[in-house]
Amino acid sequence: MRRFTLAIIAATLLIGLAGGVARAATSASPSPGGEKLVLRVGMLQDVDNLNPFAGQSVAAYEVYHLNYDLLVGYAPNGDVRPEIADSWTVSEDGLLWTFKIHPGITWQDGEPLTARDVAFTYNYIIDNELGAFVTYTTNIKEAVAVDDTTVEFHLSKPKANMLRLWIPIVPEHIWSKVPGKSADTYQNKPPVVGSGPFQVIESKKGSYTRLAANKDYWRGTPTLDEVIIEKYDNQDTMTMDLKSGAIDAAVELPVPQFNALKSEPGIKAVDADRKYLVELCMNVYDSADSLANPVLRDTAFRQAISWAVDKQKIVDTCLGGYAQVGESILIPSTDGAWTPSAAETFGYDLEKAKQMLEAAGFKDADGDGIREDKQGKPIELRLWTRTEDPAQQRAGKLIAGSFESIGIGVALTVMNDGSIYDGLYNYKGDTYAPDFDMYIWGWGANVDPDYMLANFITAQIEWWNDPSWSNAEYDRLYGEQVSEMDWPTRQEQVARMQQIFYEDAPYAVLYYPQSLQAYNTDKWEGWVPYPGDNGMVVNQNDNIDTYVELHPKTATTTTTSSGSSNTGLIVGAVVAALAVIVIVLLLVRRSRGRAVEE
Repeated sequence: MRRFTLAIIAATLLIGLAGGVARAATSASPSPGGEKLVLRVGMLQDVDNLNPFAGQSVAAYEVYHLNYDLLVGYAPNGDVRPEIADSWTVSEDGLLWTFKIHPGITWQDGEPLTARDVAFTYNYIIDNELGAFVTYTTNIKEAVAVDDTTVEFHLSKPKANMLRLWIPIVPEHIWSKVPGKSADTYQNKPPVVGSGPFQVIESKKGSYTRLAANKDYWRGTPTLDEVIIEKYDNQDTMTMDLKSGAIDAAVELPVPQFNALKSEPGIKAVDADRKYLVELCMNVYDSADSLANPVLRDTAFRQAISWAVDKQKIVDTCLGGYAQVGESILIPSTDGAWTPSAAETFGYDLEKAKQMLEAAGFKDADGDGIREDKQGKPIELRLWTRTEDPAQQRAGKLIAGSFESIGIGVALTVMNDGSIYDGLYNYKGDTYAPDFDMYIWGWGANVDPDYMLANFITAQIEWWNDPSWSNAEYDRLYGEQVSEMDWPTRQEQVARMQQIFYEDAPYAVLYYPQSLQAYNTDKWEGWVPYPGDNGMVVNQNDNIDTYVELHPKTATTTTTSSGSSNTGLIVGAVVAALAVIVIVLLLVRRSRGRAVEE
């Protein structure tokens, strides 16, 4: 049995080696002989939908920007730069914007891209109130194509964020056939027609998305032939694949492996700056149709439990210190970010949390350790964390423990993103009925504050407003700030909005994480960080220069074809594995009793 066990282990290891060598040999390796140049990027998050009017994940938005162009883009330092619009002007009263479209751009199916496509995209969103992007179009009455290369935007009021509208331009000849009411359910199947540097040609949900280079890309053909975004369920496996060369970049690495990668030759590990926050979202929907625990509608209850969240411990123990304690819904590097004063801040104080719950009428009348609501029912809250983010899972355990220590029952569940979406967008017939209490997730942010602030206006309930929170003063200030062209005045409005949201506590913003990324510098050069020199090279949707600029650093014998170097490695490993399997079979045969053998 010992011989048998050892042989099995050896066979398993060699088979794994053969598979790893084969995968590494056929993966993201630059080659000098004309074979395909394929970049593989490992992520924990899935590309949840290929339809830009329906998708929600950061991974999906990165794919959208690879497949589609924006009107105005983002330079590596975060500044505005032309994308398909070469230039723009604005009238003195701020009510007319005119954009000149780069001439000669074509869609990936060969049709010309003109100003009519730009006008169609914006009007399609406005006319159909498409939730994914409709807040970007605030104050835009209509877009008008003057000629093939000129589009005008007619505004009802000035628009402070006109050059920060993250809206992918879609082809009119395809989307005009999709009724507006069906836009967010349309199956945008590969090949997805856009005008960007790459085109989605294959996608398998929960596994990978493959994009091919747009050889007619108007900025010039990318050096890469293909990009493959690979979905991983396990961070350790992703790290091993990066080290073996099976993938070329990995994001959201586990802290111990990330620290070890810092000394790995040929790999650069960076705790990259990112525009991202992670929050504890509470379902505060003030409706009889909500399926959340009603205690969450009580502001005093939310404020009290916010004092039971040890954000510093979460940063230290769940993220290894690679994050900043969270406060506002605008991350610190966003224009207009606000910080609560010491007197306003929800710190960590379990005794204070207990006192506030008592004062608000949530007592443990029967002494069983669980507080009752105002109808005398024991309080138990569902807390969901995501399978896609182990750090968020660990944070959920800490939060659940703290809540239980102040007398709040917690049912902690780890769920995939799709299941959380099902609860968030639950309906009873045609009636919105969000079916969750609390979950931990995150937001990718933009440079301009409008994007994050817009998510929590009342009109965004049933779309981006995941806590289903509503506040009249907040709504009013949102309308004012988006039209305010004087920055000091707008900054005051933006600060007040953050303060209102923070005090009402539909979120407990937990932390602003760094992105633990690592990428291969031995094979490739041209990695472009965003925003700034310590930014992310992949997995951020504003700037996609890495994919356009990346090219082989040096020639290598590792190819995507059946080159002799790879073939020898693969054949050698496979033969070795087969040889051990034969030995295993012989050992098994020898170890049998005669009766069994006969």
